[in-house]
Amino acid sequence: MARSLQVSIVSAEKELWSGEATQVVAKTLIGEIGLLVGHAPVLGLLAEGGEVRVQAVEGGTVRVRADDGFLSMQGDVVTVVAGEAELV
Repeated sequence: MARSLQVSIVSAEKELWSGEATQVVAKTLIGEIGLLVGHAPVLGLLAEGGEVRVQAVEGGTVRVRADDGFLSMQGDVVTVVAGEAELV
């Protein structure tokens, strides 16, 4: 059985999306980063006005504009925390 990423995207006010994904791509201060199952642990600062794109397991792409925050990946768990964020 194929593994998937467990993704959670939250702002200071609420959780915007959580679920299983095959890929997460985010704009950080040093450029875009793509995360797949098995990626090495990483911590990155989100770029101002950046976008986080999530390829959901059930299909479709979730897009979130995220400012003032970070993303982390440990194991196959991806957490995106933003001061301000909204679904696009």
